[in-house]
Amino acid sequence: MIKLNNYPTKDPVLVTCGLPYASGQMHIGHLRTYVPADVFVRLLKKMRVDVTFVCGSDTHGTPVLVKAEEEGLTPKETYQKYHKILADTFPKLNIFFDNYAHTDTDENKHRTLQIVQTLIDNGHIYAKEIETPFCDTCGRSQPDRFVRGECPYCGKDARGDECDQGCGRYLEPGLILNPRCAVCDNPTRPITRKHQFLKLSAFEDFIGDFLKNVDGTKNARNFALGWVKEGLRDWCITRDLDWGIKFPGDDSLVLYVWVDAPIGYMSSTEQWAKKIGKPKEWEKFWKPGNGRLVHYIGLDIVQHHCIFWPAMLKGSDYNLPFAIVASGMVKIEGHNFSRGRGYVVWVQEDYLDRGLDPDYLRYYIASYTSQTKDLDFSWDAFADKVNNELVATLGNFLYRGIHFTHKHFGEVPKGTLDSKLKKELEKAIETITNAVNEYELKKVADEVLRIAAVGNEYFQSQQPWKLVKEDMEKTGEVLFNALALAKALAIFIEPFLPSAAEEIWAQLGNEAATIHESLLDDALTPPVVGTKIIKPKPVISKIDEDLLAELKEIISNRVAAASAAQSSEVEIKLAPIKETISFDDFQKIDLRAGKILTCEKVPKKDRLLLLEVDIGTETRTIVTGLADQYKPEELTGMTALFLVNLETKKIGGIESHGMVIAIEKGDEPGRWLPVTVDGVPPGSKAA
Repeated sequence: MIKLNNYPTKDPVLVTCGLPYASGQMHIGHLRTYVPADVFVRLLKKMRVDVTFVCGSDTHGTPVLVKAEEEGLTPKETYQKYHKILADTFPKLNIFFDNYAHTDTDENKHRTLQIVQTLIDNGHIYAKEIETPFCDTCGRSQPDRFVRGECPYCGKDARGDECDQGCGRYLEPGLILNPRCAVCDNPTRPITRKHQFLKLSAFEDFIGDFLKNVDGTKNARNFALGWVKEGLRDWCITRDLDWGIKFPGDDSLVLYVWVDAPIGYMSSTEQWAKKIGKPKEWEKFWKPGNGRLVHYIGLDIVQHHCIFWPAMLKGSDYNLPFAIVASGMVKIEGHNFSRGRGYVVWVQEDYLDRGLDPDYLRYYIASYTSQTKDLDFSWDAFADKVNNELVATLGNFLYRGIHFTHKHFGEVPKGTLDSKLKKELEKAIETITNAVNEYELKKVADEVLRIAAVGNEYFQSQQPWKLVKEDMEKTGEVLFNALALAKALAIFIEPFLPSAAEEIWAQLGNEAATIHESLLDDALTPPVVGTKIIKPKPVISKIDEDLLAELKEIISNRVAAASAAQSSEVEIKLAPIKETISFDDFQKIDLRAGKILTCEKVPKKDRLLLLEVDIGTETRTIVTGLADQYKPEELTGMTALFLVNLETKKIGGIESHGMVIAIEKGDEPGRWLPVTVDGVPPGSKAA
């Protein structure tokens, strides 16, 4: 990795994130980029770096067009709807941009046309006749994601502009083999059309040199260098669409989204400059000079940021990226992230609406693994990190130290910072700084936990609960050092857990908001003697087991529903028959008719119903997850089939003594119908 005067630096730094398409709700996959970028920005501020953080919504991509057609809206109505959702969700996660724009602004249109015209004037753009797919059924040319076919490189089924199921390469228009319309699935036919191309091949040597020197993560640089070695092909920068920024001099073509999308970083910076009353301030980042551009992106858009974007900037005389930081991909419960297959966690619906603390999600995403490795989101792993790292290690030390001080002194007692503890803090600051320079936030989080462990060991070894009975002065000395570590930890964790850090800061007698202005070096300055300590409360709580079970069930149900929907749309794919069991095993199953005497919702459990069931020999309490499909009165009085010799299981905090037998309705995937046996006496056995 190239290291040339990294962080801290006196040079101004602009951090950007890949623009999300304004075509849907926010999901966990989005946060793989935005959370680390926000944590990185907060750490730079603690290192006295002049840093600005911008982003925005991508409004001109084909995903917006596809969504607009699905919802019967215009593209503008669609992006306005989802841009607002995205812009409103980021602050709920404690992600704060200095400016969050979108690519349909006047600033972005103006800057895009200016850059494209400069590329034309500098001889970097030319016209060329190419074959593009035309769908006779839909009656139009079909660009990008409106086409699917066979990847010419790896042979996998691919999107028109990218091999999304195979090698991940960008595909020029006309390259895909055996193209078919993604809307109606009919084969397309080629038509000849004039399009505009950027002479990317002329930038091959420049891109090779750029990649050898750019800072950031190795995965971004190495992926891109591999493509350069194969030889760069000229890049088609126009599309046959009505929605987008028109190509200068030809209103029948719009610019490809990956022309104006990265320019959105620049125009968002321009908006920020106007907002702060300094219209020319954007130039310190984008005009040639000492400004540092740091792009946080997903691995799937490396080619665009490492090859296309630097060529555009070079060809139009703008500053080049200083660093490109690419994150690994996201998996859900061990499976590749896929909205279509149900492997998705929605930020609002599945997380925030259930009252989960946004700080916990920030910590999980930023600390789970290396920046370049895939992040496997699992609710079990999430709960483990919260319960065993944040609660048991960090929260435990903070609460003990502050609580004991408040109880016995009420203020910061007299003391001096222990030399060994000071060395530990100096080591932590050095480790954190090095980790920032490697763009490895997991190392920062690991160091925070190490200091928390040091605090726990110190507190345990000094045994202030015994010492307070013998020597108040020495007890004060111990607690002074405990509070010094607590202050340092509040500073260190603020980038990950900004809300929790505010609470700790306030408990230490400070104004909560000032924690965000604290510097890493402030961790070496102990709290002021005599400062009043507020009565503390734990700032981090364990994840409830019942809630955890519900969260896991949501994904399970979503995957099952998606699988059923896909089967009904394409072909019926029945689950394979399970392993053969013996007749003796079958005879162990006790299925009986049971009459549902009462049915009511389980408080605070959206999906659970509590049944009282007469099974002939006795009345059983049985819990079932059908509350999202049936009202209690619909099931009351029903006689259905129950498995009555199933081992007792606690569901939603209630012991369930059996299970209702239900079957999925074939024409309504995800709809479960109890197997009814009305007219049969309770307790009747099934065979």
